Amino acid sequence: MNVPTRRRAHDSWASAGIWIAGFVALLWVAEIIDTVLGNSLDDEGIRPGTTDGLVGILWAPLLHGGFGHLVSNTVPLLVLGFMVLLAGLARGLAVTAIVWVVGGLGTWVTGGAGTVHLGASGLVFGWLTFLLVRGFFTRRPVELLVGVGVFLVYGGVLLGVLPGTPGVSWQGHLFGAVGGVLAAWWLASRTREAAPVAYGRAPY
Repeated sequence: MNVPTRRRAHDSWASAGIWIAGFVALLWVAEIIDTVLGNSLDDEGIRPGTTDGLVGILWAPLLHGGFGHLVSNTVPLLVLGFMVLLAGLARGLAVTAIVWVVGGLGTWVTGGAGTVHLGASGLVFGWLTFLLVRGFFTRRPVELLVGVGVFLVYGGVLLGVLPGTPGVSWQGHLFGAVGGVLAAWWLASRTREAAPVAYGRAPY
């Protein structure tokens, strides 16, 4: 690896680390503010089936139901978010936006009446499935290996897409995961479309 390549790799790692650390820090600041305000911000989560509840799609991943909820999300957010952002800032933000919107809309459509859904676990599931399936769409051996490694470490988390645990938004988990798969497919298809095509030419 030459010096410019090493420098680019270092810059990529540094950028990914700074961005994901900043995002997680924002979540902690939001939870501190929410606690000071008597948890009043929790009402700004997704309220399924209501017009006002649609706005919660924007805010739900930034809010948590207490510090215990946030603590459980912090390490997966740091690890998986960092790995997603290593693919490039623009690509990582695109993945996050797709997961954010798909997860939020799916929760709004399928969530129970009178419930409020919040937390960044939808992003965790979306980033997780993106990393798991990305290699199948890109057909890149390194990304396939990354997917295998991520599955070995975090594969058991996928059980969270199943209903059954009271107080847990399995809808947010499920549709966040769906968003991650859609993001992997969409970005891989865009990459293939942008790739130059080489045409053979018979010698004269």
